[in-house]
Amino acid sequence: MITKGAEPNSLTQHRAQAHSNYDNYAHKDALRTALVGEQRGICCYCTGRIGAVSTEMKIEHWQCQANYPQQQLAYGNLLGACLGGEGKSPAEQHCDTRKANRDLNWNPATPAHVIESRLRYRADGTVESADGDFNTQLNDVLGLNLNYLKNSRKAVLDSVLNWWRSTPNARQRVQQQIDHRMNAAEHQPFSPVAVWFLRQKLGGAAA
Repeated sequence: MITKGAEPNSLTQHRAQAHSNYDNYAHKDALRTALVGEQRGICCYCTGRIGAVSTEMKIEHWQCQANYPQQQLAYGNLLGACLGGEGKSPAEQHCDTRKANRDLNWNPATPAHVIESRLRYRADGTVESADGDFNTQLNDVLGLNLNYLKNSRKAVLDSVLNWWRSTPNARQRVQQQIDHRMNAAEHQPFSPVAVWFLRQKLGGAAA
């Protein structure tokens, strides 16, 4: 889950001006920095790495500008997304680039949507949900099961599984591992996958 922080002062001031909109907001660098900071360097959807420059991220409007113009400057509606295969074929696109102007029912920055509790991961790196509508949005709207994303998640799962199997008294160290990953100033790419795995172990799942 993404915990939204304070919006940049420049956004607050811009919104208060007459005829303000997203396109004429001149301080997008400050916005990128704020979004990447609160997301600790990972994409709001796939959780791959993003950086606070236009060549390494996109400013995502969870409710798109085309259909929800009144939300274009609402900080709670703004997220940091990866480039999502921008410029590639539609079949290779994901995250905001694939989503375009379609709606999502769940926002990773809305606590009540409890995104983490809706997700689970297979050993091959597939992300899925027991909720059919959620599953459809993961695959059709966001494209989160492209091969390279699955392979990236599998690498994280394999790494944390290796830690689990090779660490003496691993079960007693699980919470420490979770805290270490959750509290890092910058998350490792796809770190929520490792946290999910560790929480399964904390709950007593077998190896």
